[in-house]
Amino acid sequence: MTRASLDKQPHEVASMFDGVAANYDLTNDVLSLGQARLWRKEVARAVNARPAQKVLDLAAGTATSSMPFAATGAYVVPCDFSLGMLREGKKRHPWLPLTAGDATKLPFRDDVFDTVTISFGLRNVHDTDSALRELYRVTKPGGQVVICEFSQPTWEPFRTVYKEYLMRALPPVARGVSSNPDAYVYLAESIRAWPDQPALAGLLQKAGWSKVAWRNLTGGVVALHRGVKAGQA
Repeated sequence: MTRASLDKQPHEVASMFDGVAANYDLTNDVLSLGQARLWRKEVARAVNARPAQKVLDLAAGTATSSMPFAATGAYVVPCDFSLGMLREGKKRHPWLPLTAGDATKLPFRDDVFDTVTISFGLRNVHDTDSALRELYRVTKPGGQVVICEFSQPTWEPFRTVYKEYLMRALPPVARGVSSNPDAYVYLAESIRAWPDQPALAGLLQKAGWSKVAWRNLTGGVVALHRGVKAGQA
């Protein structure tokens, strides 16, 4: 199995996620100390999916993140570039239209989705700017983007403890529950290298999104960013 490097070459990242697909959701629950489920609930609340809406769930992995949207009656498209993740998701949710796709070259027409969302996947994309522009392209005028991603804790003492956990505690824990613990060393490094809340908001604005705002979850360990594509729905 592979461990991706921080230059985030797509084939490396996809291969790495292929290797951890089977236990990925369990591992996330353990490593996040149970917070991952709470974060997913906050994403669902922010997306506020409704019947007949079209929702693109990018970096959906095994489609666990897509289920709350589907439960509302919305038409949700789980999309990921890891075929291993998609295969695992298809076993669990065969009725969902799981789709292989690269965030920087999405296989969808312009102005298709009412909401585009990506949770814990944007930092693994090789070109963040291209991905944000692609999300903008496939969103209907008046539609929204919801991004849930690891960020920077706002309280300095907690931030120090958190970074120590990432680099010291996370890899040993991953060895106990993951089929590829080295992948979680990469994930820890990618979290530390990711832009903070204002910087990501700036990237969203640069890509064309308006009304950009964010809300911190778990003291800033995770941030929920939102934006709107200008125009009438």
